[in-house]
Amino acid sequence: MPMKPTSGGPTVKIRGGAMFPGLTFKPGQGVGTPFVGRRRLPSNSLRGRFQPPKIYGRIEQLEVQLARKKSSIRRAQRLRYKVFYEEMSATPDALAMLSRRDEDVYDPICDHLLVLDHGDPAKKKGRWRRPRVVGAYRLLRQDVAELHDGFYTQSEYDIAPLIQAKPDHRFIELGRSCVLKPYRSRRTLELLWQGVWSYVREHSGDVMIGCASFPGTDPSAHALALSFLHHNSLAPEDWRVRAHDHMRVDMNMMPPEAINTRAALKALPPLVKGYLRVGAFVGDGAVIDHQFGTTDIFVVMPVEAINTRYFAHFGSPDALNAPAAPGFGPLN
Repeated sequence: MPMKPTSGGPTVKIRGGAMFPGLTFKPGQGVGTPFVGRRRLPSNSLRGRFQPPKIYGRIEQLEVQLARKKSSIRRAQRLRYKVFYEEMSATPDALAMLSRRDEDVYDPICDHLLVLDHGDPAKKKGRWRRPRVVGAYRLLRQDVAELHDGFYTQSEYDIAPLIQAKPDHRFIELGRSCVLKPYRSRRTLELLWQGVWSYVREHSGDVMIGCASFPGTDPSAHALALSFLHHNSLAPEDWRVRAHDHMRVDMNMMPPEAINTRAALKALPPLVKGYLRVGAFVGDGAVIDHQFGTTDIFVVMPVEAINTRYFAHFGSPDALNAPAAPGFGPLN
């Protein structure tokens, strides 16, 4: 879930990333900084990934897969640059402008989901053409994060107490999610969700976390939506995460009786509505990310809280090979 770029430095932006303008799972810290060799990379890192990509699903010419090669990651980084910097309001540094890629020190330790467009076979006329990367997602498992600098979400929200309070839960951070503008459809979102859910089940994940974004750095412009989330979707006490005090913006801007529910739901970014529908909660307080021009919220989705009706379509946690049904998704 979907749950996303952080200030001072990836997308479940449930950039956290940009799937839609106005909601991205945020890129991580140090955007634009090159890979660093001093990090001790885990066995599932980019080094030595020569095996073929792992395919999680396909709808017509679109396919979602787990990248295995550095070249595939670089293609995802170019897509992220196009969405985050050229289309949206992120400000690139000199290195990012030269490389035309969105990259940071988290990329080598994360796994990367890609949505590829293989094109219309009737138009290829027997010639091989490299599939186009039209969507991307970045995933960071807790065991890998603990070997390095932790989750990037920690830069905006104090997630350490939650993780310490849930020692029997495996956390997976979702971020760096983006989809090329012509492909922002229900079909692409279904594939991304199918890939994420298959990955979470494959690694026995218990909790998905991340940051989701509203466009702009004026929280008052989203007072209705933020207040609605505060009053209706605030995480239970044992799942609640609070924004760091020096960054925190109170989401409780309107009393419950002043909130028009229909208008508030309409004001929510599509992915926020999708994840809430599945069973996600939000954290305490919003954070303004000036570098990326967004207002961020924390999203947590415990697997145990997911609406069971979605298991019939995407598979239950204990049924890894259960097929997903095309034409349905929680993110519509």
